[in-house]
Amino acid sequence: MADKEQTPADPAAKPAKKKSKGKLFIIASVVIVLLGGGGLAAYFTMRKPAETTEAAAAAPKKDAHAGAGIVSFEPFVVNLADPGAQRFLRISVRLIVAEEEDAKHIQESEVQLMRLRSAILELLTAETSDHIVTPDGKAALKKEIAERAVHIVEPIEVSDVLFSDFVVQY
Repeated sequence: MADKEQTPADPAAKPAKKKSKGKLFIIASVVIVLLGGGGLAAYFTMRKPAETTEAAAAAPKKDAHAGAGIVSFEPFVVNLADPGAQRFLRISVRLIVAEEEDAKHIQESEVQLMRLRSAILELLTAETSDHIVTPDGKAALKKEIAERAVHIVEPIEVSDVLFSDFVVQY
């Protein structure tokens, strides 16, 4: 009986070794694939910023608004020219000029600042609420403010007009 018990144990022992070698081979293959994939991912990740840095160093980008100056005004509160109704507009206007020095010069010159404010006030009081609440109306208002500002600060170029506050009270 002892022989019978050993014989079945021997064949069971041999397949167990084969299974463990098979499992070991599969695990080793998975580990190698994962390490290889991780290495490739690290290579491509590390490589891209280096190319971007070299390209940025070779051709420095120039910001369109670099050195731009801002001329700020106190908020305007005006009566609009609506017939038959009394409507108000509260608006904060900022002018973008080419250079920061130009903006500083305008801010320090009380005469130019008051002329600009007066021209903007005249323009705003002539507007109706139906016109200025539309996107086209706001764009036209910006364009007209820029045109009037250019005539007041003649050699200085006004590149844009920004509204940081725009409220129409009905």
